[in-house]
Amino acid sequence: MSDTFVSAAWLADRLDDPDVRVVDVRDAWEYDGIGHLPGAVSVPFDEFRSSAGDEGMLPGADRWADLLSGAGIAEGDDVVAYDDEHGVFAARFLVTAELYGHDPERLHLLDGDYSAWSREHETTGEAPDPDPTDYEPGEPVRSPLVGFEEVEARLGGDTVIVDTREAWEHEEGRLPGAVQLDWLELVDPDTRGLKPREELESILTDHGITRDREVLLYCNTARRISHTYLVLRHLGYEDVLFYEGSLTEWEERGGETVEG
Repeated sequence: MSDTFVSAAWLADRLDDPDVRVVDVRDAWEYDGIGHLPGAVSVPFDEFRSSAGDEGMLPGADRWADLLSGAGIAEGDDVVAYDDEHGVFAARFLVTAELYGHDPERLHLLDGDYSAWSREHETTGEAPDPDPTDYEPGEPVRSPLVGFEEVEARLGGDTVIVDTREAWEHEEGRLPGAVQLDWLELVDPDTRGLKPREELESILTDHGITRDREVLLYCNTARRISHTYLVLRHLGYEDVLFYEGSLTEWEERGGETVEG
């Protein structure tokens, strides 16, 4: 198991490490008004998520470079991201970083989010003033992205297509053959972090999501699949595909959906 998900204790031991950058992706008013982790920089979700981006739903390489440079993040830094929504928005930040070439081994999600951290650890209202960097996005070593045609070609095949939305959304319309696994099924509502490994493995197996199969994830706008993608990577799954366009693009391009 990798350290894609890291505990509050893990991070607390590394807050003074100059090569570890902590990113808060909550809204600016939460960062300023509620408090944040010591040393955390604010990069609100809306700033790196735009349907008008030059890479589809990604923010665009230039915009991404500006955001990370302004946050004082360098290409070789370890990045720990968090939110207060069980990690789903922070996961999107980390997947974006991976797609723009940041080393996946240096990308970490705070397990348990801000609420879990604040139960036992110090928070602050003081914002850091990081020295800007000259961050240069690159290409990932291996991109998990697939497009409309690649998804269409996999329908009815051996690939397990996973709908990470809620059950009612799945019933209203889904890709043919998709299994439904709400991303929140993998989260413990009490700890706000991941369920134990054995429980995760059981849930995934029950849905036919096993290591010997290619796994293709989608939702509506690629936010919820970001969390499930990180969970699977955390557990050592290697053949995981990420449909960035998700159901939004699928329907816009006339892809077949089924109901009920």
